Amino acid sequence: MRKLLPFVLLALLAVPAGAADPFAHTYSIVARDPVTGDLGVAVQSHWFQVGAMVAWAEAGVGAVATQSFVEPAYGPRGLAAMRAGRSAREALDDLLAADPQRAVRQVAMVDAAGRVAAWTGERCVAAAGHLTGEGFSVQANMMARDTVWAAMAKAYRETKGDLAARLLAALAAAEAEGGDIRGRQSAALLVVRAQPTGIPGHDTLVDLRVDDHPAPLVELARLLGVHRAYEEMNRGDEAFAANEVTRALAHYTRAQELAPEIVELPFWQAVTLFAAGEEERALPIFARVFAAEERWRELVRRLPAAGLLPDDPEKLEKILHAAP
Repeated sequence: MRKLLPFVLLALLAVPAGAADPFAHTYSIVARDPVTGDLGVAVQSHWFQVGAMVAWAEAGVGAVATQSFVEPAYGPRGLAAMRAGRSAREALDDLLAADPQRAVRQVAMVDAAGRVAAWTGERCVAAAGHLTGEGFSVQANMMARDTVWAAMAKAYRETKGDLAARLLAALAAAEAEGGDIRGRQSAALLVVRAQPTGIPGHDTLVDLRVDDHPAPLVELARLLGVHRAYEEMNRGDEAFAANEVTRALAHYTRAQELAPEIVELPFWQAVTLFAAGEEERALPIFARVFAAEERWRELVRRLPAAGLLPDDPEKLEKILHAAP
């Protein structure tokens, strides 16, 4: 029955036949960080896997949110137009002009210069609307109240922190204002660099999705915390490789503060320390890890063959019998 719902509503809205577009009534935000130039999009909906349809971004190009009766092609086509030099306004206008079903679309774009454009079709389900500001646009449809997008804009403007934190704050404000009249199911957060690195896989800073969850924003916030913890671990490894032990240990400590429930974080900290000759620092950490989960002791035995720990039986036994 649920699969038929989009087609039923399309008929009621007198949309031309054949418009079998995905159904993602939702609220979202696109933005460019005024300090770093990073670009991002965040979204929440009472629909499965909303991030796969709505959220699009490319380093050095822009970000797109396409929702309501979704035409996913607005994402890649909008990015392609901005990559070719069109502004967010020009890119969106071009796509709308070619779309006979624009009355049921809701789309927002921000380009690498921070220019924004948004569209809410007259047949988007109420409450529906958008609000643009300096370097951002918030948009929503099928909301419980028509105050949702203003609350999102206010939260984005007033929240301190990096772009991911501000995007998440905007979503939280929407939910606090009543959010999607149907409830909640999925959410996504995507942030890319201000400029492309030229290295595949290195341009995305945050890419998190909650595809099906009773409290998707709570889960998305948790995942962002885990993401930040692993970022701290990576910074710690980089500092250690540069022989900056004090700075490395500070990053490792911060990682464990952000995600104390993840035993793997201190494990790899201990491995890094031991392999670098900091055995006395590493052994108590190994001991705490083994006390939490015995499985890590077996993994230690496998690491010398991979070159991640010294291939020295005496040192290996020292780790395996470490005491707190």
